[in-house]
Amino acid sequence: MHPTKPIQTAKTGYIIMSLLLCILGIVIIIHPGISASALCILIGAMLICYGIIKVIGYLSKDLFRLAFQFDLAFGLLIAAVGLIMILRPAHMIALGNFVLGFIILSDGLFKVQIAIDSKKFGIRKWWLITILALIAITFGILLIIDLFTNTNLLMIMLGIALLAEGILNFCVMLFTVKITKNQYPEVNNNEYEFKEEK
Repeated sequence: MHPTKPIQTAKTGYIIMSLLLCILGIVIIIHPGISASALCILIGAMLICYGIIKVIGYLSKDLFRLAFQFDLAFGLLIAAVGLIMILRPAHMIALGNFVLGFIILSDGLFKVQIAIDSKKFGIRKWWLITILALIAITFGILLIIDLFTNTNLLMIMLGIALLAEGILNFCVMLFTVKITKNQYPEVNNNEYEFKEEK
């Protein structure tokens, strides 16, 4: 397999999932009265796909080692949560906002770390990743503490949070994952390291 194949798969998957999160967020904002059970199953399926993509990203040899550095355990956790949401949607409806808020909050915190590391690598848009991560963190916290007594307002907040998460992930992929055609595997201590030819 060409060394860039896993990275390209992960990057493409991330971008697709980011767009799907944005679309779902917009749909929820426009139609906050959507069936909670159907939404739970849909989000569960997306989380499973998202978790798998995160694991693929971690196992790929990204050139900068930035975007996927926390994605093994977090990807498995997200996939497990998604599976539970599909298998037990009735039980998860009451906890859905808390669980999603926790996931968005955690991912936002990881992205802040990625932004800091990006600055060290000389990536100019690190500040934009930081701002988007802080926005995602804010909405994640709002979902967890659940200040809204109105169900529609809570659903709109969920939609905004998913939209923010989608935009954040898209920007992280765009700015921190670099794929070069001249990248090739070099064996070192029984592990593959990818270096760029000069």
